[in-house]
Amino acid sequence: MAILLVEDEPNIASVIKRGLADEGYDISVAADGLTALQMTRDHAFDLIILDVMLPSMNGIQLCQRIRERDAHIPILMLTALDSTENIVTGLNSGADDYMVKPFKLAELAARIRTLLRRAGNSTPAVKNTYRIDDIILNTDAKVASLNNVPLNLTATEYRLLEYFIKNQRKVLSRIQLLDNVWDINFNLGTNVVDVYINYLRKKLDKTNPTKYIHTVFGMGYMMKEADK
Repeated sequence: MAILLVEDEPNIASVIKRGLADEGYDISVAADGLTALQMTRDHAFDLIILDVMLPSMNGIQLCQRIRERDAHIPILMLTALDSTENIVTGLNSGADDYMVKPFKLAELAARIRTLLRRAGNSTPAVKNTYRIDDIILNTDAKVASLNNVPLNLTATEYRLLEYFIKNQRKVLSRIQLLDNVWDINFNLGTNVVDVYINYLRKKLDKTNPTKYIHTVFGMGYMMKEADK
């Protein structure tokens, strides 16, 4: 299921995106109302989550514009404003549900499942196995293997491999890796990314001629299958 998350706070957007991706959803993010509106025109989404307070076009206006073209897509509003008047305004603009910040990700996921069910969409089957060439990663068991031989990975090496394999063939910057593998408040001046990529490369390349993790100079790193 494809979900558009419209949230201008990067830390909040990162946490929500990560949590919903773990639930099996395909998450796209827009940081302002006008960008989000264009994305709804260019792509098909199964559900939209939008904050009320947004740059360029607020969530109420955005919801109304979306409803002019699509009366059926489920829309869930997020806001720090918890007065009855604000909630009623949000629902009257066309939103199907309304959540007040802060909230728990488990509740957000439950609300999403309910909205999708009402809309006649099934919830996604959680994808628990990922593969790139001879590397297989199981996110339920938190294990990985290469050529059917288990890889002895530390917890951090596993998280790094998981993020790479879920985003294979994408160039990932060091900041992206820090944000998603370590912590959003991690010291961005550290070389921990390069150190752990070196550790992971050694374990992947030790008995295998294929080079999976490639340096894209000046931009970051990419994991991809061997050239055929």
